[in-house]
Amino acid sequence: MLLDADIKAQLAQYLQMMEGDILLKVSAGEDQVSREMLELVDELATMSSHIKVEKTILERTPSFSVNRIGEDTGVVFAGVPLGHEFTSLVLALLQVSGRAPKVDQKVIDQVKKVSGEYHFESYISLSCHNCPDVVQALNVMSVLNPNIRHTMIDGAAFKEEVDSKEIMAVPTVFLNGESFGSGRMSLEEILAKLGTGPDASEFADKDPFDVLVIGGGPAGASAAVYAARKGIRTGIVAERFGGQIMDTLGIENFISVKHTEGPKLAASLEEHVKEYNIDIMNLQRAKSLEKKELVEVELENGAVLKSKTVILSTGARWRNVGVPGEAEFKNKGVAYCPHCDGPLFEGKRVAVIGGGNSGIEAAIDLAGIVKHVTVIEFAPELKADSVLQERLFSLPNVTVIMNAATTEITGKDKVNGISYQDRATGEVHHVELEGVFVQIGLVPNTDWLGDTIEKTRMGEIVVDKHGSTSIPGVFAAGDCTDSAYKQIIISMGSGATAALGAFDYLIRN
Repeated sequence: MLLDADIKAQLAQYLQMMEGDILLKVSAGEDQVSREMLELVDELATMSSHIKVEKTILERTPSFSVNRIGEDTGVVFAGVPLGHEFTSLVLALLQVSGRAPKVDQKVIDQVKKVSGEYHFESYISLSCHNCPDVVQALNVMSVLNPNIRHTMIDGAAFKEEVDSKEIMAVPTVFLNGESFGSGRMSLEEILAKLGTGPDASEFADKDPFDVLVIGGGPAGASAAVYAARKGIRTGIVAERFGGQIMDTLGIENFISVKHTEGPKLAASLEEHVKEYNIDIMNLQRAKSLEKKELVEVELENGAVLKSKTVILSTGARWRNVGVPGEAEFKNKGVAYCPHCDGPLFEGKRVAVIGGGNSGIEAAIDLAGIVKHVTVIEFAPELKADSVLQERLFSLPNVTVIMNAATTEITGKDKVNGISYQDRATGEVHHVELEGVFVQIGLVPNTDWLGDTIEKTRMGEIVVDKHGSTSIPGVFAAGDCTDSAYKQIIISMGSGATAALGAFDYLIRN
């Protein structure tokens, strides 16, 4: 039994929503993955009279395609789409059967307008929580547009192909045989990369806002909801909804929710924001801010938005080590997400830079997959919680090096080692390995503000207890500020505070 009873019960409910017959064309061999794949498609066929199965030979074995009867829809799974990709499979079955995807009509129209032949290939790992977004977006495009085909490829099932293309990060997408992009991409982002996204003209005639929120993470979503509930004209500019939590796997400290995953929480935030009359400007980056009669925010696409008040909630990003080799070998052995990219380093040697909670959690996770983990910490001791340190030191394939400054990540076409200096003796040492995971905390996304606003030495926006900044009418919230702690629940609270502060400012001015 490939599917347990709970999953089968859930699946049975979903399959009742199918609207027409589909045909699964299966290309299988004698290997273990083929056997599991055959077991899966046979189970699916027994659960719904809408599903038919036919043996065939496809471009890759093992793989199967999901088709309308008599029509090739271009949706292919190479490997067994379980784990994080199980939802991708369920959605593909429903959408190919005729059920409309839950996508804005504007986006559907953009997909249908794409002309030319496009064959996408996405390389994923089943433990990657970022991959399903990309797989599902490309599947939707294939279902909506006959010129578009998409194959999901499980890297663990096609190791030789992954090695030959030197893929060392997931998701990695190829288009018509050429590298297209890596990392999480939404449907709108993929369309923008194809040159069919919104341009500055779409923003030209917008009336001034009462509150304009910059950033779509927990702080920004919270601020937008609180502002809109006051009945004032609210807009939100988001580079991507969810922000940093999109890269967070397990969340267990969000009070009242025992466990959730970052992408799931991000989807809930977006749904909640969409419940209100909020002008959502997605996939847009702010470029500059200037206080005139109103506050003016210029976007990177050239559009200028005006508002009586602005709430900055641009969050933070992974901090770089800033040593030679880091930028050159990004996605060629240098990685930032152990959950996503860890499986690609199975049986290899890796380093984790950073001895805080995130670094030690990463080392523990990786130790179960890779041959050996070397932890490099700059300080003379680890900063992680003692319970994590105990677990780490119990593992046989982990070496911990403290009081060490990373000096270089070495390689040719990809990473082959890391150099560090012993801070006590000054000696430089080199460790041969194939991967480096950087886990040294966050840096606020405030560079674009220049010197227009008061910031700390670390680049964090200085705020008071109302969320006010040094510019009247400009507020800030979340990880981009000098708040003492960077936590989802604290960001949400500070977003609400900033929105109430902005409303109070509007009443008084």
